[in-house]
Formats: sequence, structure tokens, C-alpha cells
Amino acid sequence: MSSMLKRLTLYWLPLIIYCIAIYIQSDLPASEHIPSFEFSDKILHFLAYAVMGVLFYRAYQTLRIKGDPRMLILLSVVSASLYGISDEIHQYFVPFRDASIFDAVANMLGAVCGVYLYHRWVGYRGQMTEVREQMTDDR
Repeated sequence: MSSMLKRLTLYWLPLIIYCIAIYIQSDLPASEHIPSFEFSDKILHFLAYAVMGVLFYRAYQTLRIKGDPRMLILLSVVSASLYGISDEIHQYFVPFRDASIFDAVANMLGAVCGVYLYHRWVGYRGQMTEVREQMTDDR
């Protein structure tokens, strides 16, 4: 498998499928099977866009900007947030759905949190790999 096809399959395809899944779900009438405690829908929005932020980050790591952590973080958060805003606008036009500024905020906060935590985790894994390599070299 070529490296370009591998990158597309492992990093971009999950993001594309996830975006399509959110679009399809948003195009359907609102589900009444959502847990009914207060703000449960905001938690679901937060989690969904935390995942989307991570998927954008992973995909953008395959581009030339991979060496610029600030740009990776910024583009990932902005991309997931803009998708979340566009999703709310889309829902405004779907029968039995409504757009909510609070859902858009939950989407953006989820993107920020997901990208931040993933960035920290990737950095931690990189540090641990360096430590292991140094320990192996010292033997």
C-alpha cells in the first residue's frame, strides 16, 4: 500500500466518515432516546466534537504543518468548531430540529478539550518513547 493511500485510509477516511455520520444524524428528526437528565444533549455535543477535534488533529498531522504544534491545534479546533456551527445552521432547516447557540458552544468547547487532551497525550507518548530509547542506548 502506498504511503499516500495509507495516510488517506488511516487518517483522513475516519474524519470524512465521522463528518458524514454527523451530517446524516443531523438531517433526521430529533431522537427522543437521548438520556433525559438536564444538559445531557450538551454533553453529547461536547463529546462528539471532542472526537471530531481529535480526528482533525490526526488528519492534519499528515500535512506539512505537522511540525508546528500551534498551527495543528489552531486548525483542528477551528475546523471542528466551524463544522459544529455549520451543523447547527443545517439543523435550523431540518423539520423537527432546531439550531441552538448553546449546542454550538458545546461543540466548540468539545473541540478545544479534545484537541488539547490529544495533543498532550501525543506529546507524552513521544517523551516516553524518547526515554525508552535513551535507556536502551545506555545499556
